[in-house]
Amino acid sequence: MSKTTTTAPAQRASKRRGPAIGAGVVAAALLFGWFSYTATKPEAAAGSAGSDAVADVSAPDSAPEQNDTYTQLAKLARRDAKDPLAQGRADAPVVMIEYADFKCGFCGKFARDTEPDLVKKYVDAGKLRIEWRNFPIFGKESEAAARGAWAAGQQGRFWEFHAAAYEEGAKEKGFGEDRLKALAEQAGVADVDRFVRDAAGKEAREAVARDQQEAYGLGAASTPSFLVNGRPIAGAQPAGTFTQAIDEALTAAARDPK
Repeated sequence: MSKTTTTAPAQRASKRRGPAIGAGVVAAALLFGWFSYTATKPEAAAGSAGSDAVADVSAPDSAPEQNDTYTQLAKLARRDAKDPLAQGRADAPVVMIEYADFKCGFCGKFARDTEPDLVKKYVDAGKLRIEWRNFPIFGKESEAAARGAWAAGQQGRFWEFHAAAYEEGAKEKGFGEDRLKALAEQAGVADVDRFVRDAAGKEAREAVARDQQEAYGLGAASTPSFLVNGRPIAGAQPAGTFTQAIDEALTAAARDPK
């Protein structure tokens, strides 16, 4: 999980852009922000990526008011079947939203070590949908990488770009213009000239800003941050944290099908 002082920029962005979420999920946003803060407070920072972050995976029936909060956060799932920055069935019973930055080392760790197994076990089985949200918090190159990822998605190669950008050692090479073009080629983007135009365009800027605004509105203070059917998980937690949260969400969904 990224250990950065992102809280102040987040607060400034929230004031600058206004609320990113409806009144119905404001209380839920406070909960998300609490999890994110707890994962990055000073005493937590001394721990490891697997132990310092907070994930609430308590029994779903143990706190009805908390379940209502999760329900509100779950409404952030877009479930757009044409979304190129998502994988899995649009009607999957569980949606995991990930807020992440391509310059975040712990985001890369999750992408390499945990996500592939979740895809094999849950996404391929039609049980889980993963929706990506660009949340660049490390400055100009983070923003450029986010726009590049979005542009790769316009040619159906977002997840290939995602894999290339999160390869071991990739972030150390930076995300300058030439590097982004090289990543696009590595990802199999067919028209690199179009990729460059799309990444520099207004639509890319607006798409990334929309994702950022959503994360800031939730009080996210670190990357990666997740929602599993609305249940917050902060940080690159061990794989078991995610499988437990997904399994519990699947059980809950089976009991209360929509």
